This record gives sequence, structure tokens and C-alpha cells, in this order.
Amino acid sequence: MKIREATEADFAAIWPIFEEIVSAGETYAYSRTTTKDEAMHIWMQVPEKTFVVLVDGQILGTYYLKPNQAGPGGHVCNCGYMVSSTAEGRGLAIAMCEHSQKMALELGYKAMQFNFVASTNEGAVRLWNKLGFETIGLLPKAFLHPTKDYVDALVMYKWLQD
Repeated sequence: MKIREATEADFAAIWPIFEEIVSAGETYAYSRTTTKDEAMHIWMQVPEKTFVVLVDGQILGTYYLKPNQAGPGGHVCNCGYMVSSTAEGRGLAIAMCEHSQKMALELGYKAMQFNFVASTNEGAVRLWNKLGFETIGLLPKAFLHPTKDYVDALVMYKWLQD
């Protein structure tokens, strides 16, 4: 497994992962009909950096890193992670989250915040807790899940500095 910074050419392999996850509507608060051009902007152009995970030369995961706020809140970053359904359970999310924390520190961030984690995304919540993130806020019924109706969204946070 190798993690490296993404190039625009990598988006051809990122798009099927993005489309599968976003069209399912179970984890991200993006429109389920997000277009390829919109996804390119969201995932590749807005973030400070985007990374890909390669397994045997194939992109199977991706994450972005960006400031969560500007100015006095600029020391806190935000990340989003996606793993291809063909690679679930292979440790890619753990590797990406650990890598993103190292990259955040290298880029001068002192903390990481996930703004909107669907409470029904139990695997992610369990993983983020295992990796030291705390739930610092709960947004009641803030996420409209396609089959479970309105569910809570969590705000999760980790101070990265010792």
C-alpha cells in the first residue's frame, strides 16, 4: 500500500469511488446527483491537498485535507476519506487517517475536525474513536439517510500536538 499526493490525472480513478459513495447517500452530505465536474471541484480543487492510496498500482482510496476555518481557526484542518467498496476491510481508512494526521502536522495544523459524520456510519465513528477522535458535538437529525430517515450527525475532533 502506498499513499501519495494526487494529480489531476488521478481523478479518472477517483471519480468511480466518489460517485459510488456519494450516489448511495449514506455518508456524505453531497447531493446524490453530484456531477463529475462538481466532484472534481469538491475533491481536487477546493482542498489544500488530495491524496490517493494505491494497492498494486491501483487507486482504491482517497482523502483530502483542507483548513476547517480561516484566520484564527486556520490551525484546525478538515479531512474527507473515501475507500472503494472493493477494498473495504483492508485497512485503507486507518492508513489514510494516520497519514492525514502526519500530513496535517507537516502543513502546520494543530488539530483535525470532522464536521458532519453521519451517526449511522458506525464503522467510521468506531475507527475515528479508536484513532483518538472525540465526539464534541451532536447535530440532532441533521443528516437525511436514504433508508433510515433523519439521523444525527457528529462533530469529531482531535488535538494533534503533544
